[in-house]
Amino acid sequence: MEVFALMGVKALYLFILWLLSAIAASWLSDRKGYGERPGLATGILLTFVGVIIWLVWPAKDASRWKVQGPIPRR
Repeated sequence: MEVFALMGVKALYLFILWLLSAIAASWLSDRKGYGERPGLATGILLTFVGVIIWLVWPAKDASRWKVQGPIPRR
């Protein structure tokens, strides 16, 4: 029974990592002017690689990434 419990915890951590990467990729793609859906798709399909892709992907000219900078001010 112990083996299944340990496997369940690891699966939960991997699931949380998968969800956080989808959220981060969606946020990055929205800030770069492409909308949330392309980022959400890459974050879900490619996990943390999707976040890296959106970090290096060029932003559109009128996007919030270009106007406000990479990190929004409060």
